[in-house]
Amino acid sequence: MGPVDWIGLLLLGFAGGMTGGLLGVGGAVLFVPALVVFADQSQLGAEASSLLAMVLVSLVGTWRQAGYGNVRLGDAVIIGLLSPLGVLAGVVLANAVSERTLELSFAAVQLYFAGRLARVVAFPRAAGSASVHGSGDPRCPDR
Repeated sequence: MGPVDWIGLLLLGFAGGMTGGLLGVGGAVLFVPALVVFADQSQLGAEASSLLAMVLVSLVGTWRQAGYGNVRLGDAVIIGLLSPLGVLAGVVLANAVSERTLELSFAAVQLYFAGRLARVVAFPRAAGSASVHGSGDPRCPDR
């Protein structure tokens, strides 16, 4: 890897952390594509590497958000208890399919959620978004 690639990875680390803290994402959304581009990793290698990177982002982000009272422990535990089973199945599947299938699947998931989020922003009520700030939802206080 050349200096430009190292700089790209360093910027990625900061951007992934910033995005994780700001939006609650960062790992797969930024880490995977950047590892493919800057570190010349395969899609599978980038996905595997991002899993470890996300652990650190998650720990620090959760610690800080808990300080603000924003962590809903019950929801996190439910998701957290089931996630390892999904990861085990996903890793087996990721190693069984072609690199191209992984790339297309990753892109499809990104595009799907980008479309859904755009719809929520453009049409909050039509998309079923009752948790938008100012909606009166007691779980989402006005700021």
